Amino acid sequence: MAASVDPLVVERVIGDVVDMFVPSATMSVYYNSKHVTNGCNLRPSLTDDPPRILMSSLNLSDFYTLVMVDPDAPSPSEPYMREIVVDIPGTGNVSLGREILSYTGPCPPIGIHRYILLLFKQKGPIGMIEQPATRANFNTRHFATHLELGLPIAATYFNAQKEPAAKKVATAA
Repeated sequence: MAASVDPLVVERVIGDVVDMFVPSATMSVYYNSKHVTNGCNLRPSLTDDPPRILMSSLNLSDFYTLVMVDPDAPSPSEPYMREIVVDIPGTGNVSLGREILSYTGPCPPIGIHRYILLLFKQKGPIGMIEQPATRANFNTRHFATHLELGLPIAATYFNAQKEPAAKKVATAA
């Protein structure tokens, strides 16, 4: 399974966002019919709606946390608006989970941004958790440590960059 983390190492997902881990589950992410593969490029206009996420190798009696990350916001050279969080149960059906912060589609203001989805196994139901006041300065490592999540069990990422206004209008039509 080491090959599945190689793109995460090359693009500094491992290092910038999380520490090295060995995947023990699989997660497939789809925006409409587009299957997200590590490092693929997606237009932000294709990601307005939340993705469909399929997970396997999960234990039905466990609970899981899904985190969506933009470690390059607001700009790759000066990141401080870091991550987005969604808390889900372990059935693998994300829609049955409890959102901590609602989905916000990628909207990179400048440069190419990495958007990373990380799946963590919980030790049990999380219960009440305070919603972060802002997405700015949210830190995946601190969040995972605070909730005792450990390392991710699955991850995938894609790249997006700001679309020219003419393309965005043409895509929406």
